[in-house]
Amino acid sequence: MNIKEELYMELRCPICCGHLLEAERFLACQNKSCQKKFPIVNGIPILINEEKSVFYIQDFINQKETTFDLNKSKLHAFARRIVPSISNNIKAKANYNKLLTLLINNSSKSKVLVIGGSILGEGMEEILSAPNITLVESDVSFGPRTQIIFDAHNIPFSDNFFDCVIIQAVLEHVVDPFRCIKEVHRVLKMNGLVYAETPFMQQVHMGRYDFHRFTHLGHRRLFREFGEIDSGAVCGPGMSLAWAYSHFVFSFFSSKKLRKLLIPFTSFTSFFWKYFDYLLINKPGALDAASGYFFMGKKAQYPLDDRDLLKQYRGLL
Repeated sequence: MNIKEELYMELRCPICCGHLLEAERFLACQNKSCQKKFPIVNGIPILINEEKSVFYIQDFINQKETTFDLNKSKLHAFARRIVPSISNNIKAKANYNKLLTLLINNSSKSKVLVIGGSILGEGMEEILSAPNITLVESDVSFGPRTQIIFDAHNIPFSDNFFDCVIIQAVLEHVVDPFRCIKEVHRVLKMNGLVYAETPFMQQVHMGRYDFHRFTHLGHRRLFREFGEIDSGAVCGPGMSLAWAYSHFVFSFFSSKKLRKLLIPFTSFTSFFWKYFDYLLINKPGALDAASGYFFMGKKAQYPLDDRDLLKQYRGLL
């Protein structure tokens, strides 16, 4: 299997948390009251609890497109190279460098779970190249980096196992983000680290698989069982403005093909707004109008009280 041997022993049944044993092209739950079998497709375990997921195991066996299609056309790839992006993640690289320093200081060897890791997250290069960090890259879609497929509502690993969980640009796409973060808390060691990025002022992306947005305090409450190390805007109000303008133009047209043809026009007429975020990203007003937020925290024993949460408001309103 693609997943590393030392991590394989810590895999658990996503239904009952029972131990799993490899048998031919399956992982079989050893709990006699469960005995569910999970397929291994191209070396990738498919550990989905279908009763509590919007995904079906058979779709992965058939290698059907799920959340998004990574096999874009050559024309689409060419267009992405020449058309300026309206998105701008200003803080990710510095945040990951800080996270890496914390991991190195905490342990000589760290196990890091990446949820939504079918492709490399923006700014993760330093984490990827660190010699003493073992990454487990998971997703609900096949991709160039996918090692294991599971739904974050039921993470198929034992309790208190990981040193860190990364969940970048994912929580807007899960049905119940609070349940997912409960699972993240469960699989982390005491004082284990979490890093998340989640949108606020962004239009729908990934179609039907887009459910949630969070304010800065709403995002903090999602991670109420974690002590905060750092948080704030990761993508600023300039990016929000560019996205809003682009989708304003798209909303006049019903044809998907025509909307795609408009992307170069909206990009070339709005991409410059994102550069204002270098001036705005650390200003209090940006916390009320950011395109997205980050949270970096440490697993705590007691949750944050909601009265204390309100005291953490740092905006201007």
